[in-house]
Amino acid sequence: MTEDKSLPKMPHNVILEDRKKLILSGVSDLDNFDESAVTVFTDMGELLIKGEDLRVNKLSVETGELSVEGKISSMTYLDDQPKSSGFFSRVFR
Repeated sequence: MTEDKSLPKMPHNVILEDRKKLILSGVSDLDNFDESAVTVFTDMGELLIKGEDLRVNKLSVETGELSVEGKISSMTYLDDQPKSSGFFSRVFR
């Protein structure tokens, strides 16, 4: 018998409360964090969270949950960046 080695993906949810508290599900790993940025890997891609005074309050890789508090200014998925077609992108190829 052959085993299917692909793991089922966890549901990925993002809940932002008043730009002060962020709750994520579907987190597979925490890559990097400091008080101005947190980088996590999710089933939907790498997610960069930027802000001020950021604190990771809860991380559970088993359940895929992460809680971040602080002043959250942006959240960006890094995998699927659209290709720029502006003047400088054509000049600096």
